[in-house]
Amino acid sequence: MNGANFFLVVNLLVSLSFSTVFMIVSTRSRSRVAARWIACAYAVASLSTIAELLVAYTDWVKIFAIAAFASVLGGLLLMRVGIGKLYGVPAHPQALCLFFCFSIVVDFLIYDLPRGTWTHSISYQTPFAIALFLSGLAVLISARRSAIDRVMMVLLILAGIQFLAKAAMSVMVGAGKGPKDYIHSNYALISQSSTGVFVVIIGLMLLSVFVLEIMADERTNSQVDALSQVFNRRGFDAHCEMALRRAKISSHVVILCDLDHFKRVNDTYGHYSGDLVIRSFADLLQSSAPPEAVVGRLGGEEFCVMLPDVTMESALMLAQALRGAIAMQTISGLPQNFRVTASFGLAALTSSGDLSSAMRRADAALYDAKAAGRNCVRVYREPLAIALASN
Repeated sequence: MNGANFFLVVNLLVSLSFSTVFMIVSTRSRSRVAARWIACAYAVASLSTIAELLVAYTDWVKIFAIAAFASVLGGLLLMRVGIGKLYGVPAHPQALCLFFCFSIVVDFLIYDLPRGTWTHSISYQTPFAIALFLSGLAVLISARRSAIDRVMMVLLILAGIQFLAKAAMSVMVGAGKGPKDYIHSNYALISQSSTGVFVVIIGLMLLSVFVLEIMADERTNSQVDALSQVFNRRGFDAHCEMALRRAKISSHVVILCDLDHFKRVNDTYGHYSGDLVIRSFADLLQSSAPPEAVVGRLGGEEFCVMLPDVTMESALMLAQALRGAIAMQTISGLPQNFRVTASFGLAALTSSGDLSSAMRRADAALYDAKAAGRNCVRVYREPLAIALASN
């Protein structure tokens, strides 16, 4: 086995390995469709190595030579579709199909031209370069701007330039008199080794993008309460810290909310109905709170809203609005006359280090709201929690 044959086999194994890995990744990634397209891209492109070997060792040279060209180009165009799915820049399937068919026709027409000429080399390699440039352009115009995305764009463009460089190299070094001679030429060794390098680098970079996505999703899921879809205690604390770091002023408010007599809901209508109430209340908090607010479920029927950059007066108006809204809310799946109420405790917060103590103060105000008959709002004031609003 000569060097070119060796790299052909290596490229085949690498492409099939990446195809398998991306199919596995698709089972965990939110961009599963993109991962599957890219898996298909590597699988289709891997067929070119088989076709190249068949060119060298069978008599059906023209068929397998064109098949090798078609499989590489098809794989690159499928990658453009996958990258478009991943980066939110959809490809145009009809345009890609037309480009693919046109390129196959051109390859057929130039087949009998002398190898190593500019006409043949440029015509042969340019479609590959264009396909990679299209993928690089998709990354460039996407909304994603992280460092890994920029590296991905540069790699795709460099891979496209590599194909144009291979065209020049085939003229300078020589690619053999015909397709059958290619596998035994020095150019084949250089071409297959350089392509193998880009196959691996681009595959690893794409894999890194998917892995980072999966890690981000897992981190988010670990901070979100599965039932209410607001932050759990861990996520609430973490996002409060970030929100307070971004805050422009030092006036913030914590609102503790507790559904009144929630145990009766579970006992009377069942735990499924209780879950409906929890989800409904969480949706109300999410939709009513300002975008910069942090909403969390601390446990059971207790929720907390941290409002950065607001005055106590504004927070009090929001709490009163929430109290009125939940008392008037009709919950799907429960009797029309069913109503649930909530009690609220508010406390001022001046710094990130004061969050836990502010929550303790809000809890004291919430206790006073319950002691006052529930379905009311209380604001903590030193040294006592003074009632500012009630039924």
